[in-house]
Amino acid sequence: MTQSDARVALVTGAGRGIGRAVALALAREGFSLCLAARTYAELEETRRLTELPAKRALIVLVDLAAEEAPENLAGAALDHFGRIDVLINNAGWAPPRVPLLKLRSTDLARMIAVNLHAPIALTRIVAAKMSTSGRGAIVNIASSAARKTPASEAVYAAAKAGLVAFTHAAFAELRHQDVKLSVIVPGLVDTALIPPNKRIDRALMMPPEDVAAAVMQIVNSPPRTCPVEVVLEPQRDPARGYKA
Repeated sequence: MTQSDARVALVTGAGRGIGRAVALALAREGFSLCLAARTYAELEETRRLTELPAKRALIVLVDLAAEEAPENLAGAALDHFGRIDVLINNAGWAPPRVPLLKLRSTDLARMIAVNLHAPIALTRIVAAKMSTSGRGAIVNIASSAARKTPASEAVYAAAKAGLVAFTHAAFAELRHQDVKLSVIVPGLVDTALIPPNKRIDRALMMPPEDVAAAVMQIVNSPPRTCPVEVVLEPQRDPARGYKA
């Protein structure tokens, strides 16, 4: 398959965890990839694991907290491939749990920028290109924090809840352009975003590959169907055995 023949997916937070698992799943189905994150070594390892040639696996170093980052990222992907068929808004950020009144203003701004503003901005840019071609899929990765509103994660929870609401509203606007808009709301996933915690049995957490499988189900869903919201929870509760 040549670069021009392959569908193109842009994956944020592609250097590790869910983003890497999604990138590998997309590569196995023949996609060319734009891999975006802040750390080159992690992105290069993802590219190596995809076994794609460099021309079909573009690495873009980007900090999505920067206001101009979404436009620059989408521009780099479009300049290189000429198209974006799938957008995976996976990048997320949160500091260790800290009470709201002790949260630094810089951390507050970064959480809103990375978890909410960047996915919205990328969706607007990419969906405009998709709507002209009459096809495309955008998948936003939220979190069960959007529904469970845990203590000391108020801003993160608000950003992820906003991402869920945005997805539903954007789908209502874009569905008639045949652009799929979906949000995945996963519970505990075994990634570096969740530090070691004696209260959680990591063996019961979902592996990133399970979220990637849900992404691929959305990407490959029938043309007349859109799974607008997909909720994933570990079959067994990783925190069930904990006693306060």
